[in-house]
This record gives sequence, C-alpha cells and structure tokens, in this order.
Amino acid sequence: MMAQSVKLPEETMAFVRAESARQSRSLAGQIAHWVRIGRAIERSGNFDYLRIAAALDASLPAEDLSDEEHDVWADTLMSELAAPTDEERSFFSERQRLGLGVGLSDGGEIVKAEPTA
Repeated sequence: MMAQSVKLPEETMAFVRAESARQSRSLAGQIAHWVRIGRAIERSGNFDYLRIAAALDASLPAEDLSDEEHDVWADTLMSELAAPTDEERSFFSERQRLGLGVGLSDGGEIVKAEPTA
C-alpha cells in the first residue's frame, strides 16, 4: 500500500502532536489510531451523525446523545466556535472601525483598536 499525503488544519495537528507524544506514537500512528477508533464508533450502533447534527442545531438536547455521540458533538461544537463566521468578522471589523472593544486578551481584558477612517 502506498502512503498518501493529507492536509490537516494546524489546530488538528496540534491535537495530534500532543496526543502522539503522550502515547509514544508517531504522528501517522496517532492519526491511524484515531481513524480506527472513529470507524469502530460509527459501526458500533451507538453513533448516529444525524443525532449529532440535531444537537448542534439545538433541535435535540445534547444530554440525549450516547457517550460516543456526545464526544463527537463536543469536538464539533468546539471546532465551530473556534472559527468566526463572516457575520462575526463583519461585526468586529465595524467595532474596530469605531475604536470599540474588538475582543479579549489572553488575560480576559477587553482589547480596543484605534478608530480607522
């Protein structure tokens, strides 16, 4: 079997690097391990992505998910929260234009920007 290159987001690779170090696996070995786990979960009968999607859009309480579904729901939710939408980018661009708070520092303080013309 021939090896293949795959591009993964940097935040995904950060998770892979951290876990591969903890588990004494190579990066490829850690990814392959997670692929096997994910495949097993999906085939287990305790996993239904439609239920996860319903929980993500709040039409199903997250508490109603199986443990496996809840883990995927939580990971997906965190990924979605980490990426701002176009609407959020526009909102913060306007705040920056007005010289208002545009976010929080690592210490939790409001970050302000100089008004732009």
